[in-house]
Amino acid sequence: MTPHELIAVLEKHDRWLKRKTGGARAMLPLVDLQGATFSGMNLQSAKLSGANLTGCDFTSANLSMADLFAARLTRAVLINANLYRADLRGAHMRGARLKGAILREADLRGGALLDRRGPGQVSMQQSDLRGADMDDALLSSANLAGADLSETSMVGADCSGAQLSGCNLAKSVLKSANFTGCDMRGANLSGSNLTGAVLRDCRLAGATLAGSNLMNADLTGANLDGVDLTGVDTTGANLARGSENFSEKIQKALGHHRTWILSNGAKGIRAELAGEDLSHIDLKGVNLSGADLKGAKLVGAKLRDALFIMSDLAGADLRGADLSGATLDGVSLRGTDLTGAKLDGAEIGSVDIKGPDGRPIGRLWPANLADAQLMKASLQRANLRSANLSGADLRGADLSGANLIDANLRGALMEGAVLDGAAMPALIDDDDD
Repeated sequence: MTPHELIAVLEKHDRWLKRKTGGARAMLPLVDLQGATFSGMNLQSAKLSGANLTGCDFTSANLSMADLFAARLTRAVLINANLYRADLRGAHMRGARLKGAILREADLRGGALLDRRGPGQVSMQQSDLRGADMDDALLSSANLAGADLSETSMVGADCSGAQLSGCNLAKSVLKSANFTGCDMRGANLSGSNLTGAVLRDCRLAGATLAGSNLMNADLTGANLDGVDLTGVDTTGANLARGSENFSEKIQKALGHHRTWILSNGAKGIRAELAGEDLSHIDLKGVNLSGADLKGAKLVGAKLRDALFIMSDLAGADLRGADLSGATLDGVSLRGTDLTGAKLDGAEIGSVDIKGPDGRPIGRLWPANLADAQLMKASLQRANLRSANLSGADLRGADLSGANLIDANLRGALMEGAVLDGAAMPALIDDDDD
């Protein structure tokens, strides 16, 4: 198509939009228009399916409700363009510049186009936006299911309510992006940067997050079923997950344990959750006294003010968990990893051993933290009186104001620990029996 012919088509389209005599909708399917400039033009509802728009300039253009089905928009400039409800199924947008573009309710699913000019066969193709610049773009309620968005930049983009299931977002920069209420089931987010991203109520079941960065991200209410967060940087992230987001087995165990506690053991069943993955679970104030949690994964768990009296947490993974104000008297934390955990004001003391008549026999059962990893943990004002901390790693831990009277610190590593105002046990000669 010659430039003269294209100008004529665009003039008639403008008249069509204004409902003037002589107007006609722009019909440009399969046309080769690469490199053309459409900056600021009104191409609302234009038909450009299968067109070659490689390198075209659509800066601030109005492409709302345009038919761009399977169009080639490789390296196209779509800065601040309006693509509201545009049909972009199967579109090729690799390296396109979409900073500030409006893609609200746009359809970016896979698509196929039959070229009637030749004997070609129909084949489904995913929308390809690899390496696209989509910073500050508006993608709310857009459908990008299965699209290739790998290595894209979507800093500050609003994707709230978007359909992103099965998308490839590997190695993408998604800092401060809004994914509230998105369907991201099965999405590939490996190696992506989600620092400060909002993922509230996001469905992430089965998503891949290996090597991703979730620092300071908000995942309140997010469904993370089947998601492996091993190696994911979740520093400062809000990953609180209610028990309803866990398997039926775990929900039942917690319910039966509550009944067991309230009935003093007459009803219900003591929770047997050894080895279970309870990462980032929110159990603030819950009574799990006596529960079996040996080797359980409780990374980043919210356990503030919870009760774990005489519970077995030996070998559990509690890295970054919040146990501030929790009661852990008589607990077994032998060999448990509490690196970076918060135990400010926690009660980690002893329990009176009682006889058959229910009366104390004059002996105590101390909390056992032997060989526990407590590096850089915060234990400000924690009560560790008589606790067994033999062989524990307390390097860099904050024990300011803590009570360590009669605690067993034989072989404990204390290098760099903060002990301001701490009540320490009397010095014991290791050669003494």
